[in-house]
Amino acid sequence: MASPSGRGSPSVSLHATDATRPVEAGRWAAIVAIAGTVAIAAGAFYLSFASLTHLAELAGLTAERAWVWPLLVDGMIVVATVAVTTLRGRRSAYAWVLLAGGAAVSILANAVHAALIAPADVPVAIAVLVAATPPLVLVASTHLTVQLRRAAAPRTPAEPAAAPKAAPSLGTALVRRAAPAPPRAARADARQRAIALREESGLSNRAIARELSIHPSTVGRWLGPPDPEPPAPPAGPEGDPDE
Repeated sequence: MASPSGRGSPSVSLHATDATRPVEAGRWAAIVAIAGTVAIAAGAFYLSFASLTHLAELAGLTAERAWVWPLLVDGMIVVATVAVTTLRGRRSAYAWVLLAGGAAVSILANAVHAALIAPADVPVAIAVLVAATPPLVLVASTHLTVQLRRAAAPRTPAEPAAAPKAAPSLGTALVRRAAPAPPRAARADARQRAIALREESGLSNRAIARELSIHPSTVGRWLGPPDPEPPAPPAGPEGDPDE
């Protein structure tokens, strides 16, 4: 006895749920990792922002305007990093230039600020190393955040690619190129009918070809040119008496 059609659906749904569990788990792991990298990037941005703001004030900018300069420098790092991970090929060359320039300016400016305000009992190399860490972490964490965001995005199933057509074999190609020749029996029958039409009706080659649906040259090869009609006998002179 056949089982009801709806009895197999629970097992199918269970298999589908088991298959989607690793995907959901990986997506949640990526979301948690994104949250962590965003927090790290925010901390690195804050430390670099504070150092560059103070350096801008030491350079003569007022407190109302000094905060704009680190926003330009570190903001360029964030924007260029996103552009580098988004663009591909030659289109990403300009984004790489902006990223390298922004990171170099931020690292150098943080190092200069650390060298200027470092206490006397702290080696300058250590102060520079500590100050250069936030911009480097900002670049790395921003790039990692974008990569994780891509991994967490749901993917649509790709359409299956069309299977390539197999190339015809040599034998198939030769068969396609060769025109099918009519059977000998059919050709012999058509020739006999052409002869009969010529003898019975005296049709021309073209008329016979139309009748048999063949080419006139074929009829010409079979029968040759039609016989010319015999000339009409000349009429005698009117009024001649019979001898």
